Amino acid sequence: MNAVLSPTALQKLPAPAAIQQLHHYAYKARDAEETRHFYEDILGLPLYHIIQSDYVPSTGEYCPYTHFFFRLKDGSFIAFFDIGDDEKALPSPNTPAWINHIAFRVDTVEELQNTKERLQAHGVEVLGITDHHIFKSIYFFDPNGIRLELSAQLASDALMARESKHAHARLAEWTERKEEWRKERAEGRADGLLKPGTNDRPEFVPDED
Repeated sequence: MNAVLSPTALQKLPAPAAIQQLHHYAYKARDAEETRHFYEDILGLPLYHIIQSDYVPSTGEYCPYTHFFFRLKDGSFIAFFDIGDDEKALPSPNTPAWINHIAFRVDTVEELQNTKERLQAHGVEVLGITDHHIFKSIYFFDPNGIRLELSAQLASDALMARESKHAHARLAEWTERKEEWRKERAEGRADGLLKPGTNDRPEFVPDED
């Protein structure tokens, strides 16, 4: 549980770092060459850097690895560890397969369609193009069982800036509803899953007629 600091204590803390962009996101790879082929030859992300060692620098534990990085256009990376066991990372047992994923941005919907065709030609199953209103996406899995998304932004920066002004209020409303739901669940009165007060995708609600 995070400590709750007083306003005075907060004022004495140094300012948070100005986080500029994602540096890298790292996953476990079943096989380095299999992963390289998918990301470099199919998706077009160049293999850019490799780190190899017997010991993990952050923990000091013995676990020989090859850590390899693929570079995106903005200079950030998606990275992998091959620890030589020929095994994928296990999925989370309490999390639906569609939740944990990483999304990459492309410039146009045409590029989404072109990438979909390219992936399908290599035998990769692709979902979409899915319309999220502010962007469109395709979804697929890499050889390690990692769900990936490619997204083409539709909404302008101005629209996104306007939307951002309501984000805290909407999250606060969800938190308030969740606290009430927790109480009802503890008392045995909760009926099913917690639902948000606003449904941004009403087109997916089944017709009850």
